[in-house]
Amino acid sequence: MTASSSDAITVTHLVKRFGTFLAVNDISFSVEKGEIFGFLGANGSGKSTTIRMLCGILAPTSGTGQVAGFDIVTEPEKIKQSIGYMSQKFSLYMDLTPAENIRFYLGVYNIPQSLWEERTRWILDLTRLEEYKNRAASELAPGWRQSLALGCALLHKPKLLFLDEPTSGVDPLTRRHFWTFIGSLAESGITVFVTTHYMEEAMHCKRVALINEGRIVALGSPVELIRKAFPENDKADLNDLFIHLMSRSNP
Repeated sequence: MTASSSDAITVTHLVKRFGTFLAVNDISFSVEKGEIFGFLGANGSGKSTTIRMLCGILAPTSGTGQVAGFDIVTEPEKIKQSIGYMSQKFSLYMDLTPAENIRFYLGVYNIPQSLWEERTRWILDLTRLEEYKNRAASELAPGWRQSLALGCALLHKPKLLFLDEPTSGVDPLTRRHFWTFIGSLAESGITVFVTTHYMEEAMHCKRVALINEGRIVALGSPVELIRKAFPENDKADLNDLFIHLMSRSNP
């Protein structure tokens, strides 16, 4: 797959082995700039391994790829500097307040101190955390902690954002607000690569890839994939598609 100037991510024949175990098996896909792209799969399907390769954390066994214009094999450090990443597990400091966490990560990202006040106000406003800015993160509801984690991933204003199960453990209303937030990021030109096990959330994505046993078994818009799999069932949803494809690839 040839990289295009309109693509934020391009991978071709990507493979990752751990000894004799084949975790990612010859996958190819691209993600357009400004797109919300969903990466779906069960535990152990190869999702996390793929993300680690795309983020420059793990070198592939073979294959090629570009992320944010940088080579995943030869330029992993440049990739790390260019992307935002929010892990599934809350990774900020629970004993620090939102404002203190933000200032800590401003230092991690080497943001000039002359910009700290402006960036702090921007993130607190963006995440609606202003009234909680002096409360310890441990005292915040899970949804607010997730918002803080996402805000910290945006501090250096990346054009590409990786979100690994961003709404895990939060209530349905908070999930809805979170996806409204993600949609606004995409509208501003930020590319969002997201994993989720909530199939209804994946309907917010422009396109999705479903991975199973290290292979991509479907790629396209959620609506098109559902219609293709269930042409005579207008009530089928992404959950039905997921079960259908997983059962086909696991006879």
